[in-house]
Amino acid sequence: MRAALLLIHTPAPPSPLPPQLSMAAKPSAPIVSPCFHQSLLTFSSLTSGLLSNRRSKSPFIVRADEGDADGGGPDEYDMDDEEIEEVDNKKDYDVEYDPLAAAAAVASVSDDIAMVQSKSFVSTQGWDSEMVVDYRINEEEFHKISLYDCDFFIRKPPDPDNDVYDFREMYVTPPDTDVYAIPKVLAPMPQKYIRCAKSDYGCYNVTEPPIDAPRDPLYKSERQVWKVFLTKHYRNRRLADPEFVLDFEEIYVIDSKTKSITRAKVVVTVPGGGNRDRKSDLLVIRDNGNSFKIIHASERDDPTTVIEREEWAKSRQDMEKHLRKLRDFSTSNWF
Repeated sequence: MRAALLLIHTPAPPSPLPPQLSMAAKPSAPIVSPCFHQSLLTFSSLTSGLLSNRRSKSPFIVRADEGDADGGGPDEYDMDDEEIEEVDNKKDYDVEYDPLAAAAAVASVSDDIAMVQSKSFVSTQGWDSEMVVDYRINEEEFHKISLYDCDFFIRKPPDPDNDVYDFREMYVTPPDTDVYAIPKVLAPMPQKYIRCAKSDYGCYNVTEPPIDAPRDPLYKSERQVWKVFLTKHYRNRRLADPEFVLDFEEIYVIDSKTKSITRAKVVVTVPGGGNRDRKSDLLVIRDNGNSFKIIHASERDDPTTVIEREEWAKSRQDMEKHLRKLRDFSTSNWF
């Protein structure tokens, strides 16, 4: 086989380079000069000087002989010092990807949130309700939901939005204690991570001061949370997503009195089925947080109308109860 010979010939430089611009003769070394932006040298003089240095120290020559052309195999190829150094540099700059970032990238493609393994995770599914566990949990790894009669804990996977819930591990305790028990689960819980928006249902308890103690504090109001609603984000979208909307068809109810969690039974009256525009949905909660109904936003009543309707129904029941004592028939003939 013929041997190939290639020589790069450059003319002599017009002037030597400053010491701070002198560079190594390795072809693989990048050209980096700390004074490049402040130097007044032209591009032609700079390149001619660099090529002169390369010619004087290590000319760039490509040769091929019969042994290289035969291609005996990868093991028979001997790497020179420059190629070994280049391979070492590539190894030094290998990128190590964060598993959480990779999981977030996968989750952004689909609706499901990527599962993250936790060493402290303990699945409580299938355990007897109200059973007290013999260990303590790290409350920093859980969503703490404070209700009037108890505190509820649901596993909190790592997420910057802090709104991801893992219902596979849940506990309930008396208020501000560390005696952890298994709550009552009255409906099947999701087996994957879901994003939820938390809202509470309760009332304000107003206590009056005693009559015989005029120096006691005046009226005292206390917020009592009886139930907490966890409403799923539609398609697990983040709160900052421009297409964010709540999925009112999937609501999980935590009850303070029964220390239980269940999934709400929601009645949907909006046409369009599952592919409808959910931005126009309106959720109506009645009967002390036990009745859920989805209507169109255009059917929303004025708050005054709702209050009048509720007061009229209640006053009619009270009047009916009073008149029942004065007549011999069961129902009045209301006009």
